Amino acid sequence: MENFVVSARKYRPDTFQTVVAQASITNTLKNAIKGGQLAHAYLFCGPRGVGKTTCARIFAKTINCTNLSAETEACNECDSCKAFNTNRSFNIHELDAASNNSVDDIRNLTDQVRIPPQMGKYSVYIIDEVHMLSSQAFNAFLKTLEEPPNHAIFILATTEKHKIIPTILSRCQIFDFNRIGVSDISKHLEYVAQRESVDAEIEGLNVIAQKADGAMRDALSIFDQVVSFSGKKITYQDVISNLNVLDYDYYFKLVDQFQKNEVPDVLMTFNEILNHGFDGHHFITGLSNHLRDLLVCKNAETTQLLEVGGETKERYRQQAQSAESGFLLQALQISNECDMQYKASMNKRLLIELSLIRIAQLTLKKK
Repeated sequence: MENFVVSARKYRPDTFQTVVAQASITNTLKNAIKGGQLAHAYLFCGPRGVGKTTCARIFAKTINCTNLSAETEACNECDSCKAFNTNRSFNIHELDAASNNSVDDIRNLTDQVRIPPQMGKYSVYIIDEVHMLSSQAFNAFLKTLEEPPNHAIFILATTEKHKIIPTILSRCQIFDFNRIGVSDISKHLEYVAQRESVDAEIEGLNVIAQKADGAMRDALSIFDQVVSFSGKKITYQDVISNLNVLDYDYYFKLVDQFQKNEVPDVLMTFNEILNHGFDGHHFITGLSNHLRDLLVCKNAETTQLLEVGGETKERYRQQAQSAESGFLLQALQISNECDMQYKASMNKRLLIELSLIRIAQLTLKKK
């Protein structure tokens, strides 16, 4: 049986061009390499799974490449690139600060820094989760970071920049990585699905992208999970079943019932949702998001803030046209109040049912 490689590793970018949705950072790094303006210390900050360590590795590989392309990308043909691609490069050193956070670990690193590279120009030290270093370790690292040898470049990566002491920050060039947008994640998942010969519905990939919350690594892990569940054909229904996501249809149905003041039907729909095993808090936050998305669709300029696929986006537009802004705003206020009161409530189901009745009653006076 062939060894399975998870998509997050199999499709990990190996050039600046293949990094998703971080163009401003990759272009800056490429220009620094092209112009020979390399700093001795970089700090890559941002949420998990957005490409910090990946960009650090690509940067380390590229600055040691002896035959750069016209686009300032590594050639993958020279000895340095081949050594990097086969994980036997002595120029790149990775340290996980989460498990190597003592003064002794940093002293070992600073002793190693003095040794010049055997191949290529630079020794690159990538320290992941650098905020986990102890205060004593940070202080031991300061002098080396301030005056490193000419051949040494440090790339520090962290998800929590605020935990890093100012004296470290002042010695680094800081790059803030953004959360990856739903559309960018969805497009990349579409590319991965094609490469893996998986027939995937765009709506299903869109749900995976939303569930990933801006992290490409999470999105690829969820994609693997859904493929294991449904095989080579991924449908929207498969995705929401496997990930336990509440179907958009329920929210569209509820808003239609609100507008017709169908209180019994509203309560029965909510009961059906609970019977499917969904949590009440999960439902009410989903309803708030749905009402917010309808408000966003009331204006052509703000429609771009809606992070859903084509067919679903059209349904939002149609329902937004049939609902008045005043109703949506009041309904959103009620659902938001319910969300805030949920944890403190002793009878959570009753709290949500009262909120749903109040929303449905908003249209009563217009009859």
